Amino acid sequence: MLARKDLGLEMKIKISIFFILSTFLFADDRGYIVEVGDMAPDFEMEFTDGQKTKLSQLRGQIVVLQFTASWCSVCRLEMPHLEKDVWQKYKDQNVLLIGVDRDEPLETVIAFQKKIGTTYPLALDPGANIFGLFANKEAGVTRNVVIDKTGKIVFLTRLFEEQEYQEMLSVLKKLTI
Repeated sequence: MLARKDLGLEMKIKISIFFILSTFLFADDRGYIVEVGDMAPDFEMEFTDGQKTKLSQLRGQIVVLQFTASWCSVCRLEMPHLEKDVWQKYKDQNVLLIGVDRDEPLETVIAFQKKIGTTYPLALDPGANIFGLFANKEAGVTRNVVIDKTGKIVFLTRLFEEQEYQEMLSVLKKLTI
């Protein structure tokens, strides 16, 4: 009788260890809850100029959502590159780059954009609700989501890593041809 209990306990421990390890081995350590190939979740956003739109209303355009915040040092580093390499290069080629500012008031977002010197549109994300459609709200903010003309996610970045950034630019170039 004791041997059966030991076997049952041993099996439970092995199963528990398997699930714990698989969580670490297979989890998206970048914090995304969406994947390349998924349809982008729809949401309404309000821009700093007061205009509103839904992501689904932008179908037919390539959309790059750049999640950002004024307190994010990596975002501050990345934004001038996005301005030059994405917004200025592709804005007349049916590409819309939108900075989605995480949970900050309008005045802060406007001052942030002025200080960084970008001209692409910024949208407000009170409560990080838009962010939460794409990534775990506890995950870091610096990330880009590239969405094709049909609304499908085609590329995801995390942080401002040079190789991944260049891959994103390559994907954008192919989408605009």
